[in-house]
Amino acid sequence: MKRDNIKQAYKCSQNIYDEVLTQNKMWAKIYNRLFWNVDDNLIAKKVLDVIPHDFSGEILDVPVGTAVFTVKKYVSLPLAQITCLDYSEDMLLQAQNRFNDYHIPNARCIQGDVGKLPFMDKKFDILLSMNGFHAFPDKEKAFTETYRVLKDGGLFTGCFYIKGECRRTDFLINNFLAPKGWFSPPFYSFLELKHILEKLYSNIKISNYHAIAYFKCKK
Repeated sequence: MKRDNIKQAYKCSQNIYDEVLTQNKMWAKIYNRLFWNVDDNLIAKKVLDVIPHDFSGEILDVPVGTAVFTVKKYVSLPLAQITCLDYSEDMLLQAQNRFNDYHIPNARCIQGDVGKLPFMDKKFDILLSMNGFHAFPDKEKAFTETYRVLKDGGLFTGCFYIKGECRRTDFLINNFLAPKGWFSPPFYSFLELKHILEKLYSNIKISNYHAIAYFKCKK
């Protein structure tokens, strides 16, 4: 039932999702200033700059969302094999349309659950997860599965919401976004996330800007 709520929530928000993240409309800028005060474009750049422009291995992007932040990065990675997974068919359709518009033949979109990834162990060189873990209903399985499919020495990088950094953001999440299905508890604090990453990975670099944590680490 929870997964159905998540799928329905993202289906209903498909026409405003990009505007909220990129803040290209005045109402989105006001919303961000009131509840987040975070430049998602800047956070996305910090996460994506971790991936070398000459990278030629395999990337798993989960959840890909609408690919609003990643599409231009993927244009610069013609030698990479990019697999984009999302639970929402609506998000995947928007992502695939973007890839088609930008002529990115090396990115494929598949529907799936991060808690049960349809890939063999140690398949991917890079695992990218932007704005996803706060929506995953079973975060423990998500961490286990993403770790499983990442190669030894592989890179895990991403960003997502953390609790306890901004009262207004926490209020919005707990009283509106989570009940509607856009976010799924439990949520992690900065120290809780750091502890989880330290148990699984090495060479960890983790920072936060208000209620968004961003990180990179190696398996």
